[in-house]
Amino acid sequence: MPDFTTSAIHAGQDFDPTTGAVIPPIYFSTTYVQDGVGGFRGGYEYTRGTNPTRDSLQELLAAIEGGERAFSFASGLAAEDALLRAILLPGSHVLMGNDVYGGTHRLVDRVHVPWGVGLSTAEMSDLDEVRSGIRPGETKVVWVETPSNPLMKITDIAAVADIAHAAGAIVVVDNTFATPYLQQPLALGADVVVHSTTKYLGGHSDVLGGAVIVKEGAALDGQPIADRVGFVQFGAGAVSGPMDAWLTVRGIKTLGVRMDRHSENAQYLAENLVGHAKLQQVYYPGLPDHPGHELAARQMRSFGGMISVRLADGPTARRFAESMQWFQLAESLGGVESLVCYPAEMTHASVKGTALEVPDSVVRLSVGIEGRDDLLGDVLGALDRL
Repeated sequence: MPDFTTSAIHAGQDFDPTTGAVIPPIYFSTTYVQDGVGGFRGGYEYTRGTNPTRDSLQELLAAIEGGERAFSFASGLAAEDALLRAILLPGSHVLMGNDVYGGTHRLVDRVHVPWGVGLSTAEMSDLDEVRSGIRPGETKVVWVETPSNPLMKITDIAAVADIAHAAGAIVVVDNTFATPYLQQPLALGADVVVHSTTKYLGGHSDVLGGAVIVKEGAALDGQPIADRVGFVQFGAGAVSGPMDAWLTVRGIKTLGVRMDRHSENAQYLAENLVGHAKLQQVYYPGLPDHPGHELAARQMRSFGGMISVRLADGPTARRFAESMQWFQLAESLGGVESLVCYPAEMTHASVKGTALEVPDSVVRLSVGIEGRDDLLGDVLGALDRL
């Protein structure tokens, strides 16, 4: 097998056979001429179903996650929704981590639960709680984020997969924070990986997208998951457009080198923020006293670019989030530029009053690839001004 970065640069990216162009062209066409009725050239008929640019991204995604098939969507939530509709029926149950992206919980709770799907949450780092949360005969999906958003909890993917599979459920891992460069959930036993490709895979805060990658042979109730997701992608049509697919491919080519820098910068910041008088806690799995540190060291290449911090109270946290220069106040994450987010009122506002409610004293940092001393000085300066 080639090195990760070799695959990230070359998988699905053959040069154009007509011109020799190193970068494959973007195919904007919505339809394709047929050689007689049903005579599709290369299998292409209509771009909602297939498109060469989207196909190249999907081949690339499958290669870097070690999956059998990948599917590209218009957003991360569109990808999650397509997966859930492909595998759930009324009466199915989803067990979800108690610290996941607020939009994921909102999707299931407010779209799928009214349709008849059951939803409950568990502390995924507690394997006994995972076991007790599974409903025999009902639980179809165990949904994991590791590291989690925003409290950076670490879940043992292999152990949760063993528990879920014994109960006839599949494991879905949202690998957005870690990326396939740092963590390979399918190799650890997960059945499906989902991504907001908007984040680290795109990497430049200029493209919206999502993805589902399915492990070879993964099935639920005897039916191949990839076939079911593929039909929903085609039948419902929430596909990524050609330009979005091309921009995501462009971003993935530099994923490895970017993640190395994100991780190095975040590690530096976390180590220098620990013990600060105005911080109650620093959440980063690269710190030796993080409860998931040893597990993260085993199942990740390094610890990623996301840090959360807890301040004295909500008003203090909000002032801190609003007072930095290089860390710009915005939702999203994973771009080359650093961002700061106040989850209680931004990314996780929809989970207030639930088990996923984020303390209002927590601030999330997406550490970019700028100079590390500039970033540290920005954070320390904001703390000094409180």
